[in-house]
Amino acid sequence: MTAPIELFYWPTPNGYKITIYLEEAGVPYNVNYVNIGKGDQFKPEFLKISPNNRMPAIIDPEGPGGEPVSVFESGAILQYLGRKFKKFYPETERARIAVEEWLFWQVGGLGPMAGQAHHFRNYAPEKIAYGIDRYTNEVNRLYGVMDKRLGDVDYLGGDYSIADMASVGWVKSYEAQGQNLDDFPNLKRWFEAVTARPAVKAGLAVGQEEREKMNLASDKDAQSVLFGQKAR
Repeated sequence: MTAPIELFYWPTPNGYKITIYLEEAGVPYNVNYVNIGKGDQFKPEFLKISPNNRMPAIIDPEGPGGEPVSVFESGAILQYLGRKFKKFYPETERARIAVEEWLFWQVGGLGPMAGQAHHFRNYAPEKIAYGIDRYTNEVNRLYGVMDKRLGDVDYLGGDYSIADMASVGWVKSYEAQGQNLDDFPNLKRWFEAVTARPAVKAGLAVGQEEREKMNLASDKDAQSVLFGQKAR
């Protein structure tokens, strides 16, 4: 019996990556909510496992050599879980390269750009046209990259993998990013197929009741914590 993974989590696109994987792989886990609107990410006990004060993070009580290990950064967590449980992360080199290309594409491109588009379009105290246009257009370009890729394969890495798990939560907020999935038919087909998976539905549902308690659009205190962060 695998000991439960301790997941430090808040329902965001980066958090969803890990709940989706754990649900897909059938791995037991305990959810420890890190309320990023209240500043839980700055608590000393959390910073010990996630020094960049970002969730998600995990503690695996049965890490390498049977000893506990903590992992932060969502992409690194997906790779760790994929290696350990040997699911959704291929072992052959060519197949793994394809998955890692799209995983790092998401981590370095889709996530940051979609996050900026979301911020400037919905949360910035001033509507800065240059920022809105810059990031909305870049997300549009990245969606086009995905659409082209998904015209050749069913899933980003070829077969369903951690690359898809990493991206689907970001595409979920396409409207807030100023995008229309009808403009990207291959991406739309992929998105509908991935979000129809029972484990993906379960992963996306984790913590939604907690998220609904915080209306970020109107909660100025939460905005101050999230958007006014300084070194502590």
